[in-house]
Amino acid sequence: MLCYCAGMARPRIHDPELVLDAAERRLAELGPDGVTIRGLSAVTGVSNGAIYHAFGSLPILLGRVWLRAATDFLDLQSALAERAGTAVDAVVAAADAPARFALRRPAAARMLMTVERDRLLGPDLPDALADELLALDRRLLALLSRLARALWDGADAPSVAVVTLCVVDLPTAAFRRALTGPAVDGAAPVDADSRRRLEAAVRAVLTIPPPAKE
Repeated sequence: MLCYCAGMARPRIHDPELVLDAAERRLAELGPDGVTIRGLSAVTGVSNGAIYHAFGSLPILLGRVWLRAATDFLDLQSALAERAGTAVDAVVAAADAPARFALRRPAAARMLMTVERDRLLGPDLPDALADELLALDRRLLALLSRLARALWDGADAPSVAVVTLCVVDLPTAAFRRALTGPAVDGAAPVDADSRRRLEAAVRAVLTIPPPAKE
């Protein structure tokens, strides 16, 4: 039998993704304080006991929600960068990934943008889940390092910091308002003008080489 919680396998619910989807939406709309097992049971029709049996605890469930969304986002970001024609285009594509992800998974994109990971993922996570999150961090660092090497033939700290500015900091600043504001039916979460201006900013940053190592 398959179960998301650590230890002895327990009876699984029919569709764990149903609960994960509901938790993702509630995190995006209400934040961590607005998500409870009772509330998830009410919106999914899955009993409290079945949810606990499948996930073990609310922190583990929320950890799974975060890990699922962050993994899907990083998969998309990596694929977009790999398909780009030049090193600069790869950084631009990686920077645009939050906007592309929001088209596919608006609730997940909103959750990743608005919910602080450290607040959501506390010290009660099992070691296996914490290891998966650490592996995800390593994947992101590996992507940033690959982009830096493609640009400047090196992945030293200053080079990776410039790529991080382009791929993490600038998109967060450029897209935060769109991804945290009220949703408009039928409209893309991030408008084309914001995406074009982000691209211009990223390309401008990359015209200046990283500072020399001290």
